Amino acid sequence: MNLSRREFLQLSTIAASGIGVGFSLPDSDFHEYGCDDLYRLSSQLLNDWGYGMLLYQNTDQLDRTQYGSLSCPDCGIIHGRCGDAFYPLLHLADKTKDERFLKSALMLYQWMEENVSEPDGSWLNMPVNGSWKGITVFTTISLSEAVKNYGHLIDPDFRNQVIARIQKAGDYVANNFTMGFSNINYPICASYALTLAGQLLNDSHFIRKGREFAHTTIKYLTPNNKLIYGEGKPYDKLSPKGCYPVDLGYNVEESLPALVMYGLLSEDQEILEQLIEPLEAHMEFLLPDGTWDNSWGTRNFKWTVWGSRTTDGCQPAYALLADRDPRFYKVALKNTELLRKCTHEGILYGGEHLHSHGILPCIHHTFCHSKALATILDHQPEQKVEIANVELPREKVYGIKAFRDIDTYLVSIGSFKGTVTAYDREYTMKGGHATGGALSYLWHDQVGTIFTSSMGKYQLIEANNMQVDDNYDTMPLTPRIEIVADNGKIFSNIYDLSATVESFETDDNAVFLIQSKLVDINQDSPEEGKVFCQLEYIFSSDKVILKMDCNTVFERLCPQIILPVISKSEEVFNLTENSLDVSKGTTKVKILCNRTIGILPSVKSRIFNFVPGMEAIPLCIKSTSASVEILVKNKD
Repeated sequence: MNLSRREFLQLSTIAASGIGVGFSLPDSDFHEYGCDDLYRLSSQLLNDWGYGMLLYQNTDQLDRTQYGSLSCPDCGIIHGRCGDAFYPLLHLADKTKDERFLKSALMLYQWMEENVSEPDGSWLNMPVNGSWKGITVFTTISLSEAVKNYGHLIDPDFRNQVIARIQKAGDYVANNFTMGFSNINYPICASYALTLAGQLLNDSHFIRKGREFAHTTIKYLTPNNKLIYGEGKPYDKLSPKGCYPVDLGYNVEESLPALVMYGLLSEDQEILEQLIEPLEAHMEFLLPDGTWDNSWGTRNFKWTVWGSRTTDGCQPAYALLADRDPRFYKVALKNTELLRKCTHEGILYGGEHLHSHGILPCIHHTFCHSKALATILDHQPEQKVEIANVELPREKVYGIKAFRDIDTYLVSIGSFKGTVTAYDREYTMKGGHATGGALSYLWHDQVGTIFTSSMGKYQLIEANNMQVDDNYDTMPLTPRIEIVADNGKIFSNIYDLSATVESFETDDNAVFLIQSKLVDINQDSPEEGKVFCQLEYIFSSDKVILKMDCNTVFERLCPQIILPVISKSEEVFNLTENSLDVSKGTTKVKILCNRTIGILPSVKSRIFNFVPGMEAIPLCIKSTSASVEILVKNKD
């Protein structure tokens, strides 16, 4: 099913009137969560997602290649991992007493076994021969959780069939997964998958193997900042600057949750104690509105504001250890509120602005993240956590924090929060995450995101797990200096892996001085020669100043400064020769420049990038140097 935007909205409207998409059950149906904001919201949101998934389930029994699977509104394919929704659908069947959820789960399981199940016990990521099998670890967790918590809902013979299938999947994981199997999230998740399946099956070999994975992988923490590393192979290959392969999205939405769930299930206090420091370290990157700032991560080609496209969610990692640090509860709550904000017509969209830009959602995000919410609802702690006076790290004013293991810096001055990165550890592609001393995020308490980064060049690194850039007005979102050569090749500071960053604080300001050069994604300079640039970022309580200078002796080269200002389509803006005002409710973002500024032409009123799913006004300064002030003011 590949619907147009209009068809999607029409179908969603019909469904909403019939089965409740975008509609939460009455309060009385959520009485068991009382006044607990996180669990009440999670239950309501999971309910909406459940009806959204029902809407896209294929019911044509004549087509066994699709019957029971979940169609994707945007991608036009069946995502093979949709079978993971078996667990949250059974959860909803039990909680809502709506028999459609039970029927949906059984149909989905049957499709999965007929179309992506392999004789060796694995499942395929896509219903295509030769597809990736590593996702077996995640489906093993889903089926095991389903049988453990809701096996009573299904016929005993069918339950035994599922249990036998879990045994085969566990054998596949135990026999094939090693520390070098793939990125670090796979052996980490194997720790929980094998332990959970082992307890369900009374299989001591699985339990022992799961413990080995947990106690091995917990050691993969960067030496200075305690971030999980291994999202890039080989794990121990450091960059020229000594940076480790780290991705925030995979760490907070997959690896940390798996280790927490392993620790709780096994009552392994040693692991749980060792997890507190990395949970705190990763928490530093959560913005006050629930956004995970993965503007720098090795795998941020799958970054959305709320996490990563095909991971499950941070909620189990943080909510279930909130008794050890109340900030963890607030992390889970704020991120879940953002998930709600990005949900429309019962489906989770891959960013804040896909909906406003008229882009259809990928259903992968919904069936994956529904597992995380079902998990915390099924493991809810008895004691309520009070967070009235709890502050997250980035809600505090602290100046500059340096993360040397990823050559990235966080800054918090007044109401401004920023991220500067010169991280030089690449994944499997070139031109991925921003580097070069880029201002990869700028956020303000009153208006949210002002600047963000994206991939330097949008590439389908995982073609079946990313949405196709189908001729939308797309360009990199990272503020930058660039040269576009006659042959179309782009040279920019945000590609420069050798850039250096100096930072310091004064009484009132936080200052960054960057030395960089303009190169292409292969680190090559223009054929005329090297082009150097200097950047200075000055953060103060009432404004941020960007000074960008790129004087070149090559007359043929024409550097320009590009500043994509994040703004939804419906926001009104006003452009003059030296300023831009963008209306944001009762406030406005004001951009002032000592040079003439313009806007790059686009088909729509905004450009757009899937990483992290935002629209922007593409300001362009056709000059080799400029000073730009960013302010947030109340409307006159």
